[in-house]
Amino acid sequence: MKRIIATDKAPAAVGPYSQAVLSNGLLFVSGQIPVNPADGTVASTIEEQSHQALKNVGAILEAAGLGYGDVVKTTVLLSDIADFKAMNAVYSEYFTQDKPARACFQVAALPLGVKVEIEVVADATKTCQDE
Repeated sequence: MKRIIATDKAPAAVGPYSQAVLSNGLLFVSGQIPVNPADGTVASTIEEQSHQALKNVGAILEAAGLGYGDVVKTTVLLSDIADFKAMNAVYSEYFTQDKPARACFQVAALPLGVKVEIEVVADATKTCQDE
């Protein structure tokens, strides 16, 4: 069974995709860019952008009844790999124990010219058991 997860506490999808999909005990969260859902702004620094992208991820996790501790895999896309250390410092504030597996890549460009995009996969078996 597949269930679409959506919240207005994270930016709306800007294309033909969902914020997240819950299926077979896993939550697949689409890549979140650092757009503030309240006003559509994007901060300028990698630190601020990393915080906002992870807050957007957190809002979607919460909409599914989950939290950062349920995340098992992340993918981080950076427009400049030189931002890795600064992004990593922020990232470590959200994933404090039992850290998820992760991949991190530099890409040629990201939507809206942002510096970071983060997608996650979370273990949603506790949510699925409630259904």
